[in-house]
Amino acid sequence: MKKITNYENKHILVIGLGKSGLNAAQLLVKLGARVTVNDLKKPKDTRIVTELEEKGIKVITGSHPLELLDETELVVKNPGIPYSNVLVSAAVKQKLQIITEPELAAEILEGQLVGITGTNGKTTTTTMISLMLNQNRKEGQAYVAGNIGVPATLVAQKATVKDVMVSELSSFQLLGITKLHPHIAVLTNIYEAHTDYHGSRANYIKAKMRITMNQDKNDFFVVNWDSDEWQELSKQSHAKIVPFSRQDKIETGAYEKEGLLYFRGEKIMAASEIKVPGAHNVENALAALTVAKLMGQDTESIVEVLKTFSGVRHRTQYVTTLNGRKFYNDSKATNMEATEKALAGFKAPTILLAGGLDRGFTFERLIPFFKHVRKLIVFGETADLMEAAGKKAGINEIQHTENVVTAVPLAYEMSNEGDIILLSPACASWDQYPTFEVRGDMYIDAIEKLAKKVGTTK
Repeated sequence: MKKITNYENKHILVIGLGKSGLNAAQLLVKLGARVTVNDLKKPKDTRIVTELEEKGIKVITGSHPLELLDETELVVKNPGIPYSNVLVSAAVKQKLQIITEPELAAEILEGQLVGITGTNGKTTTTTMISLMLNQNRKEGQAYVAGNIGVPATLVAQKATVKDVMVSELSSFQLLGITKLHPHIAVLTNIYEAHTDYHGSRANYIKAKMRITMNQDKNDFFVVNWDSDEWQELSKQSHAKIVPFSRQDKIETGAYEKEGLLYFRGEKIMAASEIKVPGAHNVENALAALTVAKLMGQDTESIVEVLKTFSGVRHRTQYVTTLNGRKFYNDSKATNMEATEKALAGFKAPTILLAGGLDRGFTFERLIPFFKHVRKLIVFGETADLMEAAGKKAGINEIQHTENVVTAVPLAYEMSNEGDIILLSPACASWDQYPTFEVRGDMYIDAIEKLAKKVGTTK
């Protein structure tokens, strides 16, 4: 960790008691700052408050007193807290500098930084890159950090000059950076998202493009080249542009041609050998292998990762094969767009497990993606609506069940050897489960119990 002195004796307000806030506050104390943490909610676990106070951190919860800004010289904001928040908006009016936790991490990081942003594919690409960089690594380590669930400040404190921090960066986080400077930045794609937070798509794009604002000619900006818009956005960067594409042969970057993946003319592998299914995962693989190649990784190590990586948990994650039936967990599919991508990735006969929280939508838009769905198992508040879409698609066998746990043995009974059994709910989990992670974990547990009963053959 770099020794920096610019925070010594500064009065700093950390807004938000989440992971990023807790770790930012504790790091700032180490750097000699005078820290106050504020959260609108009172924590369920009061030990958190006690631990912070024992380290000399002042903690105020249950409200946002504006007088907290009286002595504040810098605000560190939880990325999820909008700028319309009463305390944040007051800080903006007072022209106080507002940053997010990744900015602190970048300041103390000794090793190199790889930053990944985009609307879709960030987590998978970040994970692929870290695995590739760690494959057969002789010294140092590639750590994942950021929006993937690991506070960047935690990683930056332990990373050495021989290490790499591979950081997933959301638009919320990027709004709060000023000096963050990735040696390699990745833009996976940009679609319509988070306009409720940013106010407009244009503002959302501006936030995303901050990932490259501090890069120079010695750095690399890895960009998805399959959209004219993204090509145009790349012109904002001062770094060397390295494109990746599924649609065109691009000699300066990575591309897919006739089912094969290439990097600057070198054949890497067949796209069909990538273990995680779907065209979107081919894009993720192209982005990841580009970064790995730019950092000197050998082709054999890259191929080994892509052939064995079964996916990020809950994101079209391969679980296991039971007597010829392949089970996949896509519990993260909390909307129809995600389920469309998952279904598009499979060509084998599929049994789809779907349903969940009713947000007032019908599911007719899924019908074109039901091409390989032979049977449908529905549950949750939207079970009837999902069934209606299935019937319109001509799916003859549709079964109702209580939840994802009861769906697993039912799906196995309905399946044949060679079938795909896919949990991709197209709905949020909150009608039955507190999070999509809990839903996915219970699905996996049910598969493991089933495996003990029926035995397994790969």
